[in-house]
Amino acid sequence: MRFLHTSDWHLGRALHGVDLREHQAAFVDHLVQVVEAEQVDVVLVAGDVYDRAIPPVEAVSLLSSALARLSEHASVVLTSGNHDSARRLGFGAQVLREGVHVRTTLDVDRPVLVTGRDGTRAYVYPFPYLEPDEARVALARRVDAHGTAPDEGWADDGAVLLDRSHEAVVGAAMDLVRADVARRREAEPDGFVTVVMAHAFVVGGEPSESERPIAVGGVDSVPAGVFTGVDYVALGHLHGPQQVAVPGAVARYSGSPLAYSFSERGHRKSSVVVDVVPGAPASTRLVDAPVPRRLSEVRDELEAVLSEQYAGQRDDWVRVLLTDAVPPPRYLERVREVFPHALVVLRDPASAARQESAYREVTVASDPVDVAGDFLAHVTGAPPTPAELAVLQETFETLGREEREGR
Repeated sequence: MRFLHTSDWHLGRALHGVDLREHQAAFVDHLVQVVEAEQVDVVLVAGDVYDRAIPPVEAVSLLSSALARLSEHASVVLTSGNHDSARRLGFGAQVLREGVHVRTTLDVDRPVLVTGRDGTRAYVYPFPYLEPDEARVALARRVDAHGTAPDEGWADDGAVLLDRSHEAVVGAAMDLVRADVARRREAEPDGFVTVVMAHAFVVGGEPSESERPIAVGGVDSVPAGVFTGVDYVALGHLHGPQQVAVPGAVARYSGSPLAYSFSERGHRKSSVVVDVVPGAPASTRLVDAPVPRRLSEVRDELEAVLSEQYAGQRDDWVRVLLTDAVPPPRYLERVREVFPHALVVLRDPASAARQESAYREVTVASDPVDVAGDFLAHVTGAPPTPAELAVLQETFETLGREEREGR
């Protein structure tokens, strides 16, 4: 049975002011071609479909078109990530066309049953992004009967609460999945394929600068070992394609289809073709995504930057870092004359290296608690106290939840 695993489309996102709608539409065209050419049975979209909870109209239209076109050739299973509003993305899920399955709710052990061209049956378990503060209550009511919930507190109906962590809620979800798989194996001795879709930061994964932090209580990761017991784990959240070591299973991040930060300039943007048969390890291979324009970086003094030394990068989306000790005259204008697609032009003199301990670049991936703590230390002259850090942590986690809910 053949799957195509993709994630982190971030429809509606820009790159340093460049509108990426045209390039995201080209990626959808590419996906449709791959699905048709590779005779894909099921397309898996593992979260962060949109870039924000309330997406622009153009992004909604593009997703609608993508689902309609893909479902002409294969089943589609899609779930929400930490950038999406689960409620908005899941609107209308029960009335979508046949072959399109949008799962954004916490009934994680209710799989999507799909059948391949070869007759193989597969159970796909889509996890939306599991927000610990919400999932620890909802999942506790399910897993308490299995004795898997730690004794940290109680829900209103008497269910034992899970720990307030990504590890606890994802682990509980996987306990439910493994129990469901075991029941089905007793009833279906001929065998079937099992797939879990999860949007999470798994230990061992390599992040980039463009993933939004998902820390709760200061911890953002999930141990890889919680995903044992299934054939394939289709991961979303990290933008670089990579495999994660899960005992007894094959687990991969497909990565994002486009680069959304200069830290991704070395990524091989792709989707993953996954072949699985019952009783055998899954095999995977990457299919390269179209590259609209190469990303690169130039770090040198202005005169060198303008010379033929860097002529090969003049058509790139480029980040230019000027190392001149004194600001050259008209440096921004002169750089853009030679590099018409320069997205970032910054001064980065040699003295900046000596100031690195005092100043650091803030990116989308920066932990907002760390950034706010640094600012507090800068203003007050003293590092934040544990109580102040706790207030900052709670505030940012609350704001993150409200944004995902579209409030």
